[in-house]
Amino acid sequence: MSEKTSAVEEHSTRGAYVTGGEFTRDTNYIEDRITRDGTPGPNGEPGWPVEPGRYRLIAARACPWANRTVIVRRLLGLEDVISLGQPGPTHDARSWTFDLDPGGKDPVLGIERLQEAFFRRFPDYPRGITVPAIVDIPSGEVVTNNYPQITLDFSTEWTEFHRTGAPQLYPEHLREEIDQVNKRVFTEVNNGVYRCGFAGSQEAYDAAYARLWNAMDWLEERLTGQRYLVGNSITEADVRLFTTLARFDAVYHGHFKCNRNKLSEMPALWAYARDLFQTPGFGDTIDFVQIKQHYYIVHEDINPTKIVPAGPDPSGWLTAHGRESLGGSPFGKGTPPGPVKAGEEVAAVHGAA
Repeated sequence: MSEKTSAVEEHSTRGAYVTGGEFTRDTNYIEDRITRDGTPGPNGEPGWPVEPGRYRLIAARACPWANRTVIVRRLLGLEDVISLGQPGPTHDARSWTFDLDPGGKDPVLGIERLQEAFFRRFPDYPRGITVPAIVDIPSGEVVTNNYPQITLDFSTEWTEFHRTGAPQLYPEHLREEIDQVNKRVFTEVNNGVYRCGFAGSQEAYDAAYARLWNAMDWLEERLTGQRYLVGNSITEADVRLFTTLARFDAVYHGHFKCNRNKLSEMPALWAYARDLFQTPGFGDTIDFVQIKQHYYIVHEDINPTKIVPAGPDPSGWLTAHGRESLGGSPFGKGTPPGPVKAGEEVAAVHGAA
């Protein structure tokens, strides 16, 4: 066995995802908050001050949780305030790598692996090295990887630096309903597809499958008569659902065995997903090639051959959706974001064009 082969085997992801029985996600993240004045969060979470140019968002295109932060950052116009580092689509058991950057290093942080930023702050960090993560550029230390809170803080703590016309993604009068919808979408759909894919027994899979499709049917019914999940414009709830829907037919339907039907066979959900995809800030963040490479190559437990499928054809994402007839306006009283920041564009052959 060669030295290179030995290293690959040593850091294989086999056994990291399917461990037997029901899949349970570790949701213990670094809970530090970036707040407008650096004060701690309401539950005592350590606070870091909002400061333009100080932080770097590390968000792989392939990851749905990271994709959320890229969308919200773009919708709110924070591109020039919080820089973006994007690891490649694959990783081993150690962490995400910056293999797409020149020299294999993040051009701002100068690191090859995201784990370096975690270890600089927590030398014995015991959990998975996850994206999205926000890194403090001066120290090179990770600040937080608590992805549900990151996007909410973008909306509520960075308001001084929002672009003119930025939408209200987490308006106070809708927060209770948004939180309720988000809770069900996370447990049953966002994480529900993973419970199907990483089930370690037939019983665990059957239960996860039933829960997923019960929720998908609920969403289909809810979105038949309204354009967006909550209110008359895009909110945090739509961002969170969209990143799962964007990966459904390309990955979850086959790879995760979520195959009762395709997203494209659900009239309301498919039209809703296309409506968002065609809205600036959503589809222009989706890289179908990297998405498929990540899931099919990294998850050795369920795809040991690492063969990446050629399909499906993504051009359907650009077909007419007809959702305008339901009323509402994507950005409410706001305006669409401008063009994608130079250097952050999805390669033409990787999107739906």
